[in-house]
Amino acid sequence: MQRILLDTHVLLWWLADAPQLGPRCKELITDRRNLIFVSAATTWEISIKIALNKLIAPDDMDSIVEDEGFDKLPITLYHGQLAGTLPPLHRDPFDRMLIAQAQAEGLTLMTGDDHIAQYKLRIRDARK
Repeated sequence: MQRILLDTHVLLWWLADAPQLGPRCKELITDRRNLIFVSAATTWEISIKIALNKLIAPDDMDSIVEDEGFDKLPITLYHGQLAGTLPPLHRDPFDRMLIAQAQAEGLTLMTGDDHIAQYKLRIRDARK
């Protein structure tokens, strides 16, 4: 069993059945023995980008995440504190929150963002 946190773009790739999401990662997400997490930061990021007309995505991510059988990961005060203390290697606040959550919760972050690998955490390259 693996515990995997999906980066925002990975969730969107999954929902769109996008070719960028690698076959091994698709298998991991599909395998019901694994726990797949989606952060509140992800739905926050998606809703902001929808509002700014930078993204076309479903509005009801809460129901979609539930329908997919994924676990919802709330943002805690500890996550916020940890995200704020991360070295400034990556400036995106949503990615910094996902990094902090993965570190705090012992999750593997599935991402296609090469910059995230600069931090100390378990990463799964979503393109493979």
